Amino acid sequence: MFFMTAGVATLLFILVVFVFQEKPPYPPSRAQAMIHLAAPEEYSYLQSIVRLFRNVNFVLLIVSYGLNTGCFYALSTMLNRMVVLNYPGEELNAGRIGLTIIVSGMLGALITGIWLDRTKMYKQTTLMVYIMSFVGMVIYTFTLDLGYIWVVFVTAGVLGFFMTGYLPLGFEFAAELTYPESEGTSSGLLNVSAQIFGIIFTISQGQIIDDFGTRAGNLFLCAFLFVGTIITAFIKPDLRRQRANLENEQTRLQASNSQIMNYGIVP
Repeated sequence: MFFMTAGVATLLFILVVFVFQEKPPYPPSRAQAMIHLAAPEEYSYLQSIVRLFRNVNFVLLIVSYGLNTGCFYALSTMLNRMVVLNYPGEELNAGRIGLTIIVSGMLGALITGIWLDRTKMYKQTTLMVYIMSFVGMVIYTFTLDLGYIWVVFVTAGVLGFFMTGYLPLGFEFAAELTYPESEGTSSGLLNVSAQIFGIIFTISQGQIIDDFGTRAGNLFLCAFLFVGTIITAFIKPDLRRQRANLENEQTRLQASNSQIMNYGIVP
């Protein structure tokens, strides 16, 4: 198994070095084209971080993203332990439940990404998926100890669908809120927040499970998902990237109309 993992990692490394391009030949949007026109020597990573932390909406997103993803990390880490405590001897099914979370999460990330691309409803979509993550966590909490392992498969799959589906939404929402700052910087800060909350929640939930049981540990996560939902509701949808694209498009149309009018008056 380890040799197979090492082989895949080596293949990916080779592809990154020899096949992947640093950037596409043409910018994917007008907003990205404007960023690429900026002089590289004018960019300062530290100043970018300072500007990002002055952006209240992005700071709220950092906290809410960290809470959601941290809960997901804790749940994934403690999954085997929780399943075995409630269903002794079901170690194999515990692994299958983890696989169910991964597969449903892949589907959720795909669907939410397509929906966001078509609707551009960043705030509404993010808030709705967050609410469903909280609801799914509550349902999972109160059905885990019912004695029916198939129920755990269903509830864990639903939970994985929404919690993993939230990940690309967070990155895209951050890119909108922080334009024209580097998307790599905003994404990095989101990941740092997720890792910090993940460590805290995993350690805390493990201790709570030891002292009070699995339901108390899951209620601990439910409480923070509820807090994250409230925080998400206060994020203002300041879609700077969309606004920049719209302004550039309007400028282009005005220039085209001006050229047409000039051609019309030439004898």
